[in-house]
Amino acid sequence: MVEGVLVSGTATVALRGECVRCLTEISDELEIDVQELFVYPGSEATEDEASRLEGDLIDLEPLLRDEVVLDLPFQPLCREDCAGLCTVCGADLNADPQHDHEAPTDSRWDKLRGLEAPNA
Repeated sequence: MVEGVLVSGTATVALRGECVRCLTEISDELEIDVQELFVYPGSEATEDEASRLEGDLIDLEPLLRDEVVLDLPFQPLCREDCAGLCTVCGADLNADPQHDHEAPTDSRWDKLRGLEAPNA
């Protein structure tokens, strides 16, 4: 192109992270489509319209990063029905769905528990 270099194509990126519910490591691949005009120095195009060439080099990292970030899930999950972690002890509820705790006791009554009722 007369104004600069038009970069278009697809990129496959590897993703790694943690499930927001159970903290299990998850990984995936994402394929993104990219298209960006890199204009020559001194071009009348503004930076809002196109990216600038830096000498003979084209830095694709900002372009790829922006496209990947837009396609990432807001809250990544290992699976849609992930049960998460127990809020009391942190046990993985996916591994033990029947996980349970005794009913919590009210600590304000602890000192009275040791007292016995008088015999009539």
